[in-house]
Amino acid sequence: MKLASLKGGRDGRLVVVSRDLLRTADATAAAPTLQAAIDDWDGVEPRLRKIADALEAGEVAHAPFDPKQCMAPLPRSYGWADGSAFVNHVALVRKARGAELPASFWTDPLMYRGASDGFLGPCDPISAGDVAWGVDLEAEVAVIISDVKQGAASNDTAPAIKLLMLVNDVSLRNLIPAELAKSFGFLQSKGQTAFSPVAVTPDELGKAWDGTKVSLPLLSQVNGKPFGRPNAGTDCTFDFPTLIAHAVKTRPLYAGAIIGSGTVSNRDADGGPGKPVEEGGVGYSCIAEIRSVETIRHGAPKTPFLNFGDRVRIEMNDAEGRSIFGAIDQEVVRA
Repeated sequence: MKLASLKGGRDGRLVVVSRDLLRTADATAAAPTLQAAIDDWDGVEPRLRKIADALEAGEVAHAPFDPKQCMAPLPRSYGWADGSAFVNHVALVRKARGAELPASFWTDPLMYRGASDGFLGPCDPISAGDVAWGVDLEAEVAVIISDVKQGAASNDTAPAIKLLMLVNDVSLRNLIPAELAKSFGFLQSKGQTAFSPVAVTPDELGKAWDGTKVSLPLLSQVNGKPFGRPNAGTDCTFDFPTLIAHAVKTRPLYAGAIIGSGTVSNRDADGGPGKPVEEGGVGYSCIAEIRSVETIRHGAPKTPFLNFGDRVRIEMNDAEGRSIFGAIDQEVVRA
């Protein structure tokens, strides 16, 4: 089942989207918003699935699906926490600046709590006051969860995963060093986060979902050119149940909280730091990583961060090449 929130008010209007991403059916008879649906998922999900089945069979009124009319599936959330499940990414960034990777990074996830009061829709622009801030994409996968109690173990958190989405966790790289130097985390160095047009139930992923992670390439483009295609199930040090368990160690999470995977990153087959797509590699999910690899390989970075007018596209296809979540498609604009 695929769900979207069409523009209107702060929380949008919930619709069911056809599997081919061509049609929508109104879902407000089941729940007015996605947050309302998640709050009573066990009661609402069967009603949403009836609408979805009727939409696939052509037995319900429908309208064309337009991603430009979509807000984020959850336009705002009670919580957004982003992990760093792909330690390869962290290791490369730290190696490029000559910093050692603590051994604990392989056993204890990194995670930050991000702003969740207003997300970007899939086609909303990335707004920046100055490109000198170092505007960067971060292509990721995220899950929307139901209630999870404090202290829940990773083997108990998988059932809480109700929906999955794609993410562009916009980072302002040149603001990060000074902010982290204060030893108090991200705030100004993170732009508004964008999500894919639709959120999907895990069964939509078929065999690519093993209950803990998605094993499909995450495709990124910058200005229409392939930038990355790393597999979201490869080199994943911490799966989603582990990330959720980490987040609830000292406090519970509630229905509608979102947990992100962090930047998807793969090593080369030979264990190397990863090659660009044009060199036959799987590329990268953020510019900071290719700049780190350039520094490691050549002594200095050469790929610039995003400029005004640049366009970013993030998507994931199934084994037959069909888009699962629709595309995040954003232009960088001056605030």
